[in-house]
Amino acid sequence: MKQALDATARGLRTFVSDVVDGFFEITHNSFALLGLATVFAVLALAARPDLRQTGEEQLMGWLQSRKPAPEAVEVSDLEPTAIERTTAASPHELPKQQAAVAYWLSKKYRVAAEPLSVLVAEAFDLGKKTKLDPTLILAIMAVESSFNPFAQSQVGAQGLMQVMTRVHGEKYESAGGTLTAFDPVTNMRVGVKVLQECIARAGSLEGGLRYYVGAANLTEDGGYAGKVLAEHERLRQVVAGRAPPTTTTAPRANPVQVVAPPAAAKPAQPDPQQVALLGDS
Repeated sequence: MKQALDATARGLRTFVSDVVDGFFEITHNSFALLGLATVFAVLALAARPDLRQTGEEQLMGWLQSRKPAPEAVEVSDLEPTAIERTTAASPHELPKQQAAVAYWLSKKYRVAAEPLSVLVAEAFDLGKKTKLDPTLILAIMAVESSFNPFAQSQVGAQGLMQVMTRVHGEKYESAGGTLTAFDPVTNMRVGVKVLQECIARAGSLEGGLRYYVGAANLTEDGGYAGKVLAEHERLRQVVAGRAPPTTTTAPRANPVQVVAPPAAAKPAQPDPQQVALLGDS
């Protein structure tokens, strides 16, 4: 019995030894073959640069295809409270007359009716508080900025009503500073304050408009007061239910003269957007 067990153990050891020797033999031969293949591949690539370039391109393509896709990153998260900063309202919520004005201005100046609705409602509210016709306030905004709240003239007049911020900066202090000149409602309120001061100083509406545009000491205002009053009248017709056309008539061309005398030098015209330089004497 003992002899049989010893014979079995010797047989197992022989079997394991043969398996291990065979494994090392196969591994040795495989590494040898791999080394030879590598050498031949290097020689072939050295002799054929085009093959090397093609191989590099294929390798890079293979690596790029297995590169994990980057995670989608949001450029910016939307804020659920953004509506609180939006200067817009539905024109359907306005009284009939105000809605008519908002739609008419929207069509004429190609501005969305929703932000115009806020401006129209504010103009009517300011009109009640200041005893100014709200259509006059809107007419000034139309002539000054065409309802662009970010407008700025060459002389520094800013916002919807083109108020000279450097002249009237103190009027913005209670709102947070001069940067609020680009807040539509704040600019309207400051502009109305300036307009009130101009009218009080001049003693008349037309004279106040000349002060507002900074032409009080000039012989003419470049037609500014006339433009404002004409738009004012059109807006009053809209409020009365007689909406005038939104298109303006093109100016009539002057007849061509064969020989024109030398033109006399004209006095400098005021900038139509220069607003209320109340420091003028």
